[in-house]
Formats: sequence, C-alpha cells, structure tokens
Amino acid sequence: MQVSDSRQDTCFDLRIERLGPLPLINHFIDRIGLEELLARHLPSDARCAVPHARALGVLLRSLVVEREPIYRQQETVHGFACGMFGIDAEEMRHLCDDRLGRALDHLFDADRAALLTEVVLAVGRHFGVRFDELHNDSTSISFYGNYRDASGRKIRGRSAPVITYGHSKAHRPDLKQLLFILTVNADGHIPVAFRCADGNTSDSRTHIDTWNALRAVAGRADFLYVADSKLCSRENMDTIDRAGGRLITVMPRNRREDQEFRLWIQTHTPDWTCVWDRPNPRYSDGPRDVWWVYRAPLPSAESWSVVWVWSTLLTLRQEARRRRNIAAACEQLQRLRDRLAGTKTRLRGAADIDFQVKAILDKYSVGRTLKVSRTVREDHLFRQTRRGRPGPDTAYRKITKRRFDIEWTTDEEAIAYDHKSDGMYPLMTNDRTLSSAEVLQAHKGQPMIEKRFEQIKSVHEIAPVFLKNEGRIEALFTVYFLALLLQSLIERELRLAMDREGIEDLPLYPEQRPCAHPTTEQVLRLFSLVERHRLLREGRTIQIFEAALTDFQRQVLSLLGISEQAFRSKN
Repeated sequence: MQVSDSRQDTCFDLRIERLGPLPLINHFIDRIGLEELLARHLPSDARCAVPHARALGVLLRSLVVEREPIYRQQETVHGFACGMFGIDAEEMRHLCDDRLGRALDHLFDADRAALLTEVVLAVGRHFGVRFDELHNDSTSISFYGNYRDASGRKIRGRSAPVITYGHSKAHRPDLKQLLFILTVNADGHIPVAFRCADGNTSDSRTHIDTWNALRAVAGRADFLYVADSKLCSRENMDTIDRAGGRLITVMPRNRREDQEFRLWIQTHTPDWTCVWDRPNPRYSDGPRDVWWVYRAPLPSAESWSVVWVWSTLLTLRQEARRRRNIAAACEQLQRLRDRLAGTKTRLRGAADIDFQVKAILDKYSVGRTLKVSRTVREDHLFRQTRRGRPGPDTAYRKITKRRFDIEWTTDEEAIAYDHKSDGMYPLMTNDRTLSSAEVLQAHKGQPMIEKRFEQIKSVHEIAPVFLKNEGRIEALFTVYFLALLLQSLIERELRLAMDREGIEDLPLYPEQRPCAHPTTEQVLRLFSLVERHRLLREGRTIQIFEAALTDFQRQVLSLLGISEQAFRSKN
C-alpha cells in the first residue's frame, strides 16, 4: 500500500509481512538443531543457489503451517516475511518445485536412518524425552495412478519402495499403496522412528528391523516394545527376547492358549482384579468404564506371562456388533433367497449358491452363529396333453421343476459360548517383573499411535501424493515424519507446562471455550493471523510496526518457553 506526502512529494510504501506461527516453529527447529543435522547429511556445493538442507527446511515448515503441494511452495514463501522459512530474499527468488525435487533426491540418496537417529537423539537431549517404552504400528498410504515403474527398481544405487496392491488399512483395495511404519514413545507419544516399506509388506515381517533401529535410538536393548498381534510370531519374539529386549503384544485368536481360556471360562470364573473404574469417556449418563485383569495360571508356549483383560465397554460393543452383524447377514440371506425364487435368477448351480452364502457369512463374520443349509424346492405345473379347450375328459401331465432354496437358523449355543468371553483379550509379555496392571497400562498407550496416523493423514494431508518418482516419495515421507515430530514436541511442551503451572485448560477452542488437552493444530491457529507492517520510503525502511500479540498469545508463548522477541524484527 502506498501513501503520498504532498509537502515533500515523497511516496511511502507500507508493506504487510505475514509471520503466522513460523517464529514458534523456528524456535523448535533451532532448539533441535535440525537444519545443522540436515546440512551435515546433505552437503551442498557452492553452485547450489538454495542448499539442500534449507530447501527441505522450507518444505518442512510448509507441511506444518500451510500444507501446500510442492509446486506451490514459491507462492507460499513469498506470502510471509523474509527469513521466516529459513531462507533469505536471494534464495527465495531461486526457490521452485524443481529445486525442492532435487533436494528430495539428495535426501533419498543420503543415509536417512543415521539422520533420523541423530535427530531423535537430539530431541532426547534437548527436551528430556525418554525412550524406555516404545509403541509400534503401521498404516497404508494410498496412491492414485498406475506407478508402473515403482516395482522396486534401483535409483542411483539404492532400492526404491514398491508401490503396489496390498492389505489396505484405509479399506481401499482398489488403490496401490505404501506402508508407513511409525514408532512413538510413551512420554508424550513423540515419533522416534519411521520406515517406509513396500505396499504388499506384511506387518509381521517389519518388527525385527524396526526393533534393531530402536535399539540404536534408545542406546540399550531392555526398553519395552509394545505392538499389536503381528508381533506375536516365533521369529519376532525369539529375536527380541534373546537380544535382551522386553515386549508386550496381543495374543491372536488362533493361538491354542486363547482357545483353551475361552473354553475354560464357560464353566469357571476367573479371579479378576479391578484396575480402573471410571466414568464413561463419552456419555455422562452412560455405563462406567471398568477394566479388570487376570494373570493366567499357565504360561504361554514360550513360558511367558499371559494377562487377560476384560473391559465393560468393550463387552457392550462386541455384543452390539454381533447383533448388527447377524441382522445384516440375515437381510442379505433373505435377498439371496428372493433371487433364487425369482423367475430370472442366474444362480442355478449349487456351487454358485454356496459361494454367495460363504461371501455373506465371511463379510459379517457370522459363520459360527448362523447355520445356513441349501435345500431343493419342487414347483409343480400341470399342462394339457393336447391342444384345445379343456373339458371334463381333458388329460393333464405334471411338470416338476426343481429350484434351490436356502434356510438358516441362529445357533444360540454358539452365541452363548462367545458371550461368556465378550470384552476379553489376552496380552503376552516376556517381562515377568511387570504386574498385570502394569502390562495393561503399557498396552493402553498403543491407541495413541493411531492419533498420530490420523494427524498425518488429516492434518498434514499426506495423501494424495502429487509425485510420480518413488524415490522422491520416500524422501517426502521422511519430511512428513519430521513435521509430525515437530508437532508432537509442541504439544508435549505445552501440556507439560500446563501441568507444571497447575493450569487445567486453555481457551483454545472456538468462542474461547476451554480446552483441557490442547493440540499443536489449535496453537498454530491461534497465531495464524499474526503479522507486522514495514513502512518504506524510496526502498528504505523508515519504521517497523511490530506484531501486536494478545495477552493469551503471550501466555501460550511463555508456557512454551518462547520469548516474545521471536516475533520481533531483527533489522
């Protein structure tokens, strides 16, 4: 905006410089020393207009703040004050999507495992993050397109991931995918390890490599490793146990120990110990959330402890799910029966009908509770033996047509059998020093990793991926991991400060409603409109009008340990 002074015939220029939450993000990046670590692992020569580390720093800040695709990064950077994205004005002019693509190429070529290990260790040193309990899980990232070249080819001597079909955890079997393997700690659920695997990789084959990488991060082998039932294989558990590691996993339903307990509980009552008895987390007038544990007297086949868990709310959910599944399966079976009774049905053969019945039972997992039988129904039709008008002496012949039909009944005994163990599942651990309550407490931290997956998919919008080179895609996923790490650290620091200061909630929700568990997304939104103004005359700065922060913004900065000077101009 230009302002003219008629007395001196001088033209003033008032520029608006957007800051947003970038000074806050830069504080955490500097505290980790992230750019120095990137520069050491991704060196650049003098001919590079924008060093690789700084280009990736731009992309990292954009993923946290703006979430724009790579081809719009130049527009995003020019909308903020100079230096907010870690590059100066000269480097801003050379920034483009091709420059960022080459930086991703160098990140793919670098030793990313060593880089991430150093980053996480720096986080542990500067933020006091502990690595004594780690939770692992994976999710699938879907891709739209053919990706014919992404078949595990070599790119500059390194094997690129295979983008292919697999077990889609997003329930999109029609799309190709990659596997995003993430590990978080129990101290704030901070991401501590990441790995990208082929789209058709089974989770059971990822744990050994992940555990070896975590041992380098933790600096020892006796940390507690918590994972889902895919960890429960002989090879995985033996490898971790022989190396001195500790683990907690969910015993799958196909194990003999699980079947024996569910049979034993039909005529026996375990000596349950109540661990938690708390109000319903969703409904104030709902049933209470009660958890019991019971240590099985017999160990597992590996001679390890088996702790059975029983939840009241999980019992209600499983009972309701069983009723819904039976009702839905019966509705589908009735539709199939109506098709068989129709005159134009194409299901003539017994094999076709059995296949349709099996598909329905498998879809709703009611093979034990619904018993379906295929029957033959005879339809009789009488026709005259000769043409003409029928009379008292007309002879008729009987035509019999056979049609297949289905009948089903509900197996009440099977339902009663399953009802006895509703809401119960077994946990297995090789650490015999842990009590049953401690085993449950450790496993209850496992769902928090799903929150991180939700953030990276919904908040950071990792998909759709606007890249075709699978090497750059794997490098981009590494940058997404760093963005998730930054977000988690901000969230952890703010919540720890609230506990330390005795603050129960902050007015971060719309309409200043109280928020007891603030997230980074809410903090970034609080600072999204922060800007300063610069008054220029003939290209020279006359005066800078600094950003006017509210009292609440200053309070949040104080809780995060950030000085208000971070939002002040340095020149």
